[in-house]
Amino acid sequence: MRTGGWWAKVVVTALAVAGWLSGPLGGPARSEVYVEIYSGLVHGMANSEYSSFPRLETGYHVQIAIKGYYEPHVQGGLKLGTWFVREGALGFNYPGFLKHFGFFLDFSYHRLNYMRSQRDVYIADASNSFPVGTARLYFHSEGAAACLAFMFAGRLGYAKSPDFPYGRLQPYLALGPALLFTSQHPKLDFVWGLLGKVGYHPNSDSTVAPALAVETGLRYLALKNVSLDFSFKYRFARPSYHFNFRDPATGFRHSFTLRPSYHLLSGQIGVAYHF
Repeated sequence: MRTGGWWAKVVVTALAVAGWLSGPLGGPARSEVYVEIYSGLVHGMANSEYSSFPRLETGYHVQIAIKGYYEPHVQGGLKLGTWFVREGALGFNYPGFLKHFGFFLDFSYHRLNYMRSQRDVYIADASNSFPVGTARLYFHSEGAAACLAFMFAGRLGYAKSPDFPYGRLQPYLALGPALLFTSQHPKLDFVWGLLGKVGYHPNSDSTVAPALAVETGLRYLALKNVSLDFSFKYRFARPSYHFNFRDPATGFRHSFTLRPSYHLLSGQIGVAYHF
């Protein structure tokens, strides 16, 4: 997955849109349109990772249940959002209660690698009707994830003052759909008894999967136009990867499918500028 040009494009677009929103439509009053850059750590759990060789030309069927964790990695992201207030947010005369609600786009990127694991796997004939034996599997996969989330948020305001009429402290909760762009490059090494160690290193595969994103956090307005954001995020998705490759030992072609359930947890700190 190529991500090198994403950051420059997203930053330029976000600043252009935010400047337009806060310019002719926003009026002289400070609006609640903001751009935020954040970073933090992301970790993940794998409740049910199913990998299968549906039918091998060698006449065997292998199905693997992998349970484990993903390696922790640094995550970077960008938010572009607004609260539905009357001052400047697109110039609409919103009802007063809508100041507690808002919307933001959230783009993030991080590595998505499986921790190295080993386990015994079940081997059957091609019809999966009777057992042939077991093998020891050594599994590892390297990947990456980029997520674009569409978040609907609600907030409360505390520590109010003339300079901060809504409140300087703003806890919030956000929920929304997302698109998770991911890639994986698995490496599988089997120990097949008398056959010894056989390695399967297919090429990488990428996919786009719908996801669910939930975030909660606390925003602190350090200045009228600058805030700090301390947040925790959860994302869930179920992508599917498919690999076709040739066995280096026998020359036979194989089909390999990886169907993970991603449970991604992250904590991040961000800095936002309000227009």
